[in-house]
This record gives sequence, C-alpha cells and structure tokens, in this order.
Amino acid sequence: MTATGETEGAAVPILDAHMHLWDLALDKHPWLCRETIPFRYGDYGAIRRTFAVADYRKATAGFDVRGTVYVEAEWDPTDPLGETRWVHEVAAREGLPSAMVAQAWLDREDVEEVLAAQAAFPLVRGIRHKPAAAPSPETVERGRPGSLSCPRFARGFSLLARYGLSYDLQVPWWHLGEGVELFARHPEIPVILNHTGLPADRSNEGLEGWRAAMARLSELPQVAVKISGIGLPGRPWTVADNGPIVRTVLELFGTDRCLFASNWPVDTLCAEFRTIFGGFLEITRDLPDADRKKLFFENACRIYRIDAAALARKGEAGAAPTSPGRDRPVSPSS
Repeated sequence: MTATGETEGAAVPILDAHMHLWDLALDKHPWLCRETIPFRYGDYGAIRRTFAVADYRKATAGFDVRGTVYVEAEWDPTDPLGETRWVHEVAAREGLPSAMVAQAWLDREDVEEVLAAQAAFPLVRGIRHKPAAAPSPETVERGRPGSLSCPRFARGFSLLARYGLSYDLQVPWWHLGEGVELFARHPEIPVILNHTGLPADRSNEGLEGWRAAMARLSELPQVAVKISGIGLPGRPWTVADNGPIVRTVLELFGTDRCLFASNWPVDTLCAEFRTIFGGFLEITRDLPDADRKKLFFENACRIYRIDAAALARKGEAGAAPTSPGRDRPVSPSS
C-alpha cells in the first residue's frame, strides 16, 4: 500500500466484521491440527499455526481498527461452548474481539439447548452454521440433510429469534435461492452473508450466476453482506480483480447493508491486511465520507450491536465493550 493509502487507513475508523483467532496448543481445531480438508484457496499450510491478538494487531498496524467481530473457526463441534468461553477469556485479557458469532449446528437435536447457552454469553450476537453445499450449480440437491432446504435446518433456524441471535451464512452463491425461501419466512431474523457469496468463478457465466443470485437475495431487507473472502487461489489480491465484485455488491445492497471485513488470518493466504483494506479504500475513494464510514465502521456496529462510543473508550478501559440491548437483533436495513 502507498504512503497515501497508509495515511488514509489511519484516518478511517474500522470495525473488522470478520476475523478469527486460534491457539493450536489447545488442539481444538481438527482442520488445523489433524485433518487436511479441501480448501477454496488451495494449500492452507501457512495458516496452520497459532494466531493471537498480538499477531492481529501487528498485521493491522497503521489502520484505525477500533474493534473486531470474531467468527467461529470450526472448533471441535462436540464442544461449541468451549470456543465461546475461550474467546471471552481472550477478550477480557486483550480487549479484542468486541463481539462474537458463535458455533451452533441448526440441524442437531440439541440445537435449542446450544442456542440458549450461547445467547447467555455477553459477546455473542449470532451463530454460524455452514450449510451442506454442492460443489457446483449443476449438482444442487434440494432437501439434502444439513442444507438450507433441509426441514431440520429450517426448524433450528426458526429458533434464532427466540434467543435474540442473528445468522451468519457462508455458502456458495448457487444455494442462495434456497436461502431466500427460508429467510423470507423469517423476516425477523437478521442474516449476514459471509464472503460476498463466494464468487470464485470469474468466468462470464460464473459472474452472471453469482450476480443473479445476489440480486435475488438483495430483495430481502433483513440481509446484509460482508465484503470479504474474495481472493483467488494462486493470484495476488488486486483492485483490478476485485473492484468489480465490490462495486456490484454495493450496487445491489447499497451502502447501508454492506460491511468490509478482513477474514484474517485465512485471507493472508492471498494478501496481507494492508493490501485488502487498502484495496477497499481505493475502490470506495469516490464515495461520500458518510458512506465510507458506514461500510468500514458504522454498519458493523449497528448490525452486531456494538456500542461505537465504547469502542473508542475500550483502550482506556482495557476490556472489550458490550452493547446495551444486545438481546435484540437489529435489521441490517434499519
């Protein structure tokens, strides 16, 4: 990033709406400690090490990062509350993260018990369950167990409102139609689409399919989009590659329903934080300052119910802020 970009990064407040931490000494992340899984960025050996708050602060030096949203990192699924307890211990000690999206499996028998327990933690704002997904648009199987069109999944999803929780969705764009059908039945549950709907296929056909799916999703006012996770395997992160993706999402969802996020440290496989957020700054340079502040900071505060003033004070207080009224989800469009 240029010196001008570094100066700009220091001047724009940021609430990083999607990041992770992990300590491999805990042996709680099978995909990092023991298993090797198919990964959308290819070889992920470089992130199979511990990433702590100190590492995050080093990576974000030069930017005015005032807070973060931690998103579940596929901790041992037999112990979803263990991750939540650990994150709260880290936040109490380090002042980050500012809020949390916890783990819960919506199609499991014990889902209501897990949701109730997760909702009792002060930093938890929502949950993420990655639905079962097909490898391509042609192989989608409606009603597949664990998918967005699975009746058991739908039942678990319907319980989120009862516990004041939002839903973070990570799924390839060819499943968004199933999501629209489910979410339309529950307009009271805020949904935050992770990683821009995963537009990995940048062919004309792939981009047309992704745009059509995103356009349909944008018709639901309770849905917001995290603009993140748009790196391409084997390619450096560039404005030329990713600017059209960002601008399309802003066109479809508007500046009130989009959030910029780093997906740190996963996206270090394709770029450093400064490259990604420097790119976001460059892509949005022509937008009014008020809109940029929404995208980088205010929307994430509103959607994840984080007190922006508390973020400014947390350095003095030495603790992660909580938000008054965190038990009532806020619609992304409100």
